[in-house]
Amino acid sequence: MPEGHTLHRLAREHQRDFAGAPVRVSSPQGRFEAGAALVDRRVLVRAEAWGKHLLHHYEGGRIVHVHLGLYGKFTDLPLPMGAPVGQVRMRMVGAAIGTDLRGPTACEIYDEEQLHALERRLGPDPLRVDADPDRAWRRISKSRTAIGALLMDQAVLAGVGNVYRAEVLFRHEINPNRPGVEVSEQQWTALWADLVTLMNVGVREGVMHVVRPEHDNGDPAYAKNRPRTYVYRRTGSACRVCGTPVTGSVMKARNLFWCPTCQPG
Repeated sequence: MPEGHTLHRLAREHQRDFAGAPVRVSSPQGRFEAGAALVDRRVLVRAEAWGKHLLHHYEGGRIVHVHLGLYGKFTDLPLPMGAPVGQVRMRMVGAAIGTDLRGPTACEIYDEEQLHALERRLGPDPLRVDADPDRAWRRISKSRTAIGALLMDQAVLAGVGNVYRAEVLFRHEINPNRPGVEVSEQQWTALWADLVTLMNVGVREGVMHVVRPEHDNGDPAYAKNRPRTYVYRRTGSACRVCGTPVTGSVMKARNLFWCPTCQPG
């Protein structure tokens, strides 16, 4: 599932490509036909993201809410776009570019009340300037739930997914099974600051960069498929720092990775 930096990057691209002018919005597939009609030819005021949710604000107060889920994807195309290919849930056509959305978990119209309800459900997002990390800390500091699970709980912290969860805990030598109540406030402050930095790099570069230069020591075949990581999807491989085989398990139906030496406990 795309992590928060992907949605923030999309929001910036859509702000650049579509905001400030009327947008043709349609649903070639038909599943979003009624919603598309409500915003078609209206001016897109702004695009933003909160965690893994993308929000298009149109004049008149209508909001298109998109959650990509596991399979959702936007595909940009030059104008004229031509006939839709496959199951296009939403097509947006601007003055200079168009984009097709396929396979999202959600593509729907929100009003302000629904937007506020969404915001109340979500924890602070490290990529938003209005984020309050103390909201997350208040929940973490009182919880016996493992910190590895808390970081993935979107009601605690919005936008962090499996990769950032595994990597930031490694970078701060915290075992993912440690209860939230046993994480110190100093550790949480450092975790939050690191997430802000790493996720902003993801927005800027379009890929995750989580390995410090002094530890980026090889694994070229792996790098062809995805950016290098410390522990994510490296079960059995040598830890980049200490050489211990990386451990893998499952936590709340999601794969979990850590180094038992660098992250004891």
